[in-house]
Amino acid sequence: MSDDTTTELKQTALHATHVALGAKMVPFAGYDMPVQYPLGVKGEHLHTREKAGLFDVSHMGQVFLMSDDKDFATVAKALEKLVPADIQSLKPGQQRYSQFLNEDGGILDDLMISRLAMKGYEHALYLVVNAGCKEADYKHLKKHMPKGVNVMIKDDTLSLIALQGPRAAAILGCFAPEVEDLIFMTHTDLELKGTLAEPVWAHVSRSGYTGEDGYEISAKHEDMVRLVEELLKYDDVEPIGLGARDSLRLEAGLCLYGHDIDTTVSPIEAGLIWSVQKHRRDAKAGYLGAKRVAADLADKTTKRLVGIKPDGKAPAREHTEIQDMDGNVIGEITSGGFGPTVEGPIAMGYVTRKFVKAGTPVQLIVRGKARPATVVRLPFSPHNYFRGHSS
Repeated sequence: MSDDTTTELKQTALHATHVALGAKMVPFAGYDMPVQYPLGVKGEHLHTREKAGLFDVSHMGQVFLMSDDKDFATVAKALEKLVPADIQSLKPGQQRYSQFLNEDGGILDDLMISRLAMKGYEHALYLVVNAGCKEADYKHLKKHMPKGVNVMIKDDTLSLIALQGPRAAAILGCFAPEVEDLIFMTHTDLELKGTLAEPVWAHVSRSGYTGEDGYEISAKHEDMVRLVEELLKYDDVEPIGLGARDSLRLEAGLCLYGHDIDTTVSPIEAGLIWSVQKHRRDAKAGYLGAKRVAADLADKTTKRLVGIKPDGKAPAREHTEIQDMDGNVIGEITSGGFGPTVEGPIAMGYVTRKFVKAGTPVQLIVRGKARPATVVRLPFSPHNYFRGHSS
């Protein structure tokens, strides 16, 4: 998981907690981050699927967009110049996934966008961006936001954690029962109390990147340390490192920036068409990269991201060559590893359009040998998002 060799690593506010818990720390995106704890990657992965995993994702970027005229339309229209998602239709408390695109329609970063619901701040947007891209994202935003729309970066004051798994709602509900009524991709701002000596004011969204039900929680650094200490007192909560975070998101079929998506890939090629609302699919939609998105939709692209299930036990890592059954190169693996929940190797990669149908046999070239595999539907492990109580 190490992708950074700099010796001047940043630390999150929870760094001392990670060390005290026995985490193995590694450089990641400029931060000294926990890759695993004594439970191990497989144990942490399975614990999250069965109970609740606690992740420190404070290295990610948190930024607010606010307008001087306090009109939501001003902020929404400004951001819609940079992302293919429909922002203007967001209601207070709603959240949406999207991507920053360049002029050629390649993905600069993927991000979560929320319209705040707090009284007096309904005009503002809250963005969470990837750690490795955040400095470039901030420059991109500052360059393109019009006069009167302010970019407020909060990395120096706010921490971010994720609590994921089937027990997450019951546990966080002990701190504020209201959070159990949130549905997937909504959020609220409220006081978390429970056993805390002093309440913690937090932004809580019902979202995450593991495929499980759960939350992402933003709060001030000093308050987050206290909240994490209380959460870890629950037997069903275990700290989870970057290793299991990666295997969980891979099983969930979720793209990882810099691997499955980058500046050369469009949202359509990456299978993210669901994140581009219908009226934003026109070449004249007015955002950077709109022409590429429309063209890819019209031509249905020449390649597409798919799930790959290798036969046997050997995993196929990133950059593994994909061939058809006649030995012709048809693509490359972008993410691969072992899926503890599915109990076998899994991968994602791009293949030419002719081979995207689930059930198509392919070959993976591992250590010079062709190994059989099959194109499969994503995700590998079903999503367990909470979409409301059935009536």
